[in-house]
Amino acid sequence: MTALSPAVDAAIEEIEAGESGPHVGAFFDLDGTLVAGYTAATFYGDRLRKGEVSAAEFVRTVVTAFDGEILGGDPTRVADVAFAALRGISEETFSELGERLFLQKIAGTIRAEARALVRAHQRMGHTVAVASAATSYQIAPVARDLGIEHLICTRLEVEDGVLTGQPVGTMLWGRHKAAGVRAFAREHQVSLADSHAYGNGYEDVAFLSSVGHPVALNPHRGLRMAAQRLGWTVLDLRDPVTPSLAALGRTVAALGAMNAGAGAGLAVGLLTRDGQRGRNTAIGLGSTLPLAFAGVELNVLNADRLWSHRPAVFVVNHQSALDVLVMGSLLKEDFTVVAKKEARFDPRAMLGSLLIAPAFVDRSDSAQALAALDALVDRIRGGTSLLIFPEGTRSATPVLGPFRKGAFHLAVQSGVPIVPVVLRNTGELMWRRSKIVNPGVVDVCVLEPENDWTADNMNDKVARLHARFAETLARWPQVDDDA
Repeated sequence: MTALSPAVDAAIEEIEAGESGPHVGAFFDLDGTLVAGYTAATFYGDRLRKGEVSAAEFVRTVVTAFDGEILGGDPTRVADVAFAALRGISEETFSELGERLFLQKIAGTIRAEARALVRAHQRMGHTVAVASAATSYQIAPVARDLGIEHLICTRLEVEDGVLTGQPVGTMLWGRHKAAGVRAFAREHQVSLADSHAYGNGYEDVAFLSSVGHPVALNPHRGLRMAAQRLGWTVLDLRDPVTPSLAALGRTVAALGAMNAGAGAGLAVGLLTRDGQRGRNTAIGLGSTLPLAFAGVELNVLNADRLWSHRPAVFVVNHQSALDVLVMGSLLKEDFTVVAKKEARFDPRAMLGSLLIAPAFVDRSDSAQALAALDALVDRIRGGTSLLIFPEGTRSATPVLGPFRKGAFHLAVQSGVPIVPVVLRNTGELMWRRSKIVNPGVVDVCVLEPENDWTADNMNDKVARLHARFAETLARWPQVDDDA
């Protein structure tokens, strides 16, 4: 997560200076508050792309939306049209759609500073809930990612596992959302006078008025005016970075710089008749030059730890394709990675394969995999470090995934230390599904290397290391980490 704005820092300081405990609630709206944009539009756009929206339904949707937004009609009627279109769809299918759209689209719209506000309330032991007119299918994946247990939302009627096209009761919009929050507070013994609420629309006035600490977050004009009149806090959070034409041009230039840098390094190897020197030069140039052309700067804490314990197994959290370039520019030389055998002939990876000679593993052939890893252990003992992402795949958000133990087994077998490296912001500069790099700063923190790994202590040490990564991401250090 990026560094927070002064206004958000001040808001978090105020939260942490206030009361703690579950009797304090923190209620967050979803659309336009936790996420930039509207999740309903993402669901509707998916149906449009699949050809699932009939001409008649499309016309009804447009007319109803125009009436509600422009002509002063009921703004919730457009939701009735959307709900009716879901009649006959199995709940399981619609829930799976919500999970897919979260990974493909919605995860990239979660505001980093909203995440920080949620975490501040969680650290204080507050009862945190999403309060929204949206359905649970839109909210649940976002809430799970943010570690939010409670949902106060519109529920859809289900019969025999199939959606009926009707809501259960009233859609939680406007005063009905406020009523839902009050009912939740009574049920969970939450003091609304001590609680916080965050919303962005004028329809949230009743909802925000329900608590003692209302915050108009990225408010629409009507709510902004109401907040100023009522003396409420107004917070304007940064939206996730979106690719621009300038970023596209920088990315194209970065790709050219990567190829040019790698080629120059290999030429050095040919001229000096020193293949290893050439490969190391190619790695350094092929990593640092594209970052410079893309406008990506590195802010590194404890950089000396990258060199004081070599060879080593470097374990790194993984959010973006940018991570490999960042680590290549930091490690510079004498390292390799583990890759699945299918990547051997991937044109996108062939240049990297030439430079660092990955250990290709066939997961379907245990004998081959063991032989490849045994050879890798010999390489590590011979002076080649290993770069590995223990989560196994890029995460859709900054939330840390579970660590697989392969990297740690290799450290045990090789007798080398684990050097943990925490990356922050790479997912914001180049989201996992993006092919464009946005300019900005990547924060890097190299934690204290860990020795004495054994098969007996591995489970406990991996759990503690995972906690260190999570804590570093949650509370980024400003000075050297001595933990």
